[in-house]
Amino acid sequence: MSEVLSLWSLLRLASPQLPIGGYSYSQGLESAIDLGQVKDAESARTWLVDQLQLNLARFEGPLLAELLRAADAADWGALGDAAERHRASRETRELGLENRQMGFSLGQLLDALPELDAPARQWLAAQAEPSFAAAWALAARAWRLTPEQALGAWLWSWLENQLAVLMKTLPLGQLAAQKLTSQLLPELDAACRAALRNDAHGGAPFGLALACMNHETQYSRLFRS
Repeated sequence: MSEVLSLWSLLRLASPQLPIGGYSYSQGLESAIDLGQVKDAESARTWLVDQLQLNLARFEGPLLAELLRAADAADWGALGDAAERHRASRETRELGLENRQMGFSLGQLLDALPELDAPARQWLAAQAEPSFAAAWALAARAWRLTPEQALGAWLWSWLENQLAVLMKTLPLGQLAAQKLTSQLLPELDAACRAALRNDAHGGAPFGLALACMNHETQYSRLFRS
């Protein structure tokens, strides 16, 4: 696969136009804004850096890397095991629903496209509720992306979505969001590198879980999590 074709696939996977409903979720950020924990660009930067360092680099990213390697190697048993652990790690009802909805949507998309090979298609068809991370790993396999590329695309899509949440819910303009992006790109790169080399992954993001639980009963909200 040429470098240009690989780039097209990478951009396709990371694009907010991928029809999986990611824009519907804030992953607790809307709750943090409602509680006053995030109120401006500086507190937003603190929240996002904490998520990168304490959650994504230590747990979410390494677990996704495990799924990506399993799908790339066609190790369907390992993929299924990691997918179950990913599903079990959703601490709140909203995070569980997000995982199922986005996993279903991405699975439906992949099943309708010709790029998914027969073994991957068979594994997907056997899943009652495909994990979003597992479906992402299958997309990376279908579009011939390396685990590093696919993990980078996932981290970028997470950051882009979080910035979109901030622009919709805070008085934060596009210029401020771009400044935040410049500040956070080194953190994003560090989280990606840490996730790829972290085999003994684990984390305890209690603040994130509490924010997500609070969001379930938040009086007024734009997002589903």
